[in-house]
Amino acid sequence: MREDLGFRYLAGGAQPDFWTLNEFRKRHPKALNDLFTQVVEMARRAGLGRLGHVAMDSTRVRANASPDRVDSTEKLRAERTKIRRQIRHWQQACNAEDPNERPGLELAEKERARLEQELAEIPARLEQLKKSGLKRRSRTDPESRFLKERKGFVLGYTVTLAASDDHLVVEQRVSQAPTDNALLLPIVKAVQERCGESPGKVSADSGFFSVESVKSLATEKIDAYVPDSNLARVMNRGGRLRGRARDAAHRAMRRKLRSRAGRATYGRRRALIEPVFGVLKEQRGLRQFRRRGLAKVAVEIALATTAYNLTRLWNCAPEAFGT
Repeated sequence: MREDLGFRYLAGGAQPDFWTLNEFRKRHPKALNDLFTQVVEMARRAGLGRLGHVAMDSTRVRANASPDRVDSTEKLRAERTKIRRQIRHWQQACNAEDPNERPGLELAEKERARLEQELAEIPARLEQLKKSGLKRRSRTDPESRFLKERKGFVLGYTVTLAASDDHLVVEQRVSQAPTDNALLLPIVKAVQERCGESPGKVSADSGFFSVESVKSLATEKIDAYVPDSNLARVMNRGGRLRGRARDAAHRAMRRKLRSRAGRATYGRRRALIEPVFGVLKEQRGLRQFRRRGLAKVAVEIALATTAYNLTRLWNCAPEAFGT
């Protein structure tokens, strides 16, 4: 509505501001999640969203919070010591013999109230940190987590997407998970529920691997291509395979991925899922969330992936819109 002439004409020159968009997201969280499902269903009726091969991957997206405004046991104790020192200095200034060195009465009352309030809040912040089980906890967005990525640690959330054989996002999820090991089965089950059928093949990188997940997918007769970390290192860099696979399902996975057909199928994973992240991050600017809290950032991802799917649907099957 700011740049496209057609949209500017339809809107009569009106441009929704930030507060309008923010209130819209706040009022309709469930409807936006339902909209994602409806768009997937519409795309599948138009022939998109084929589940012959579903690829999944995760990325870390920064939270709308400063990594410096965090609570840790050491930091809170140092802050408590600093406040107590400030209170002593304030009391000494109030008791000074020279009236010129004393703070004004109104200023003194405000300073004392501020310091006492900050000091009183520290035990509660320590208790919250202890209950969370975290070493560091953000004060701005307490539900965000310090998550490891290639360049170090980022304060944010884990975004996991599953893309179909024709680059349609068939499942999206936001979590606080520091690793992806426990996400494979929930994502596959979510794809089954959302699309009404099971994917023929599922591929994911080594971060999603766990023996239990591989065994469960084999039991459900889903053809999975998920290497363990040792096999992934050999496939990417070469060398000898280390570590012995003791479980039968694990050994079968290694044999399949070391075959020519298995390598070719697993190699297609990047072509399916990584362009989706590329569009969302590079073109749509999804590198940092605008809102705070797990439920609210989940709405942002639902809205972003819905917009992506609508664009994909318009480019591949415009007849689905009745045009």
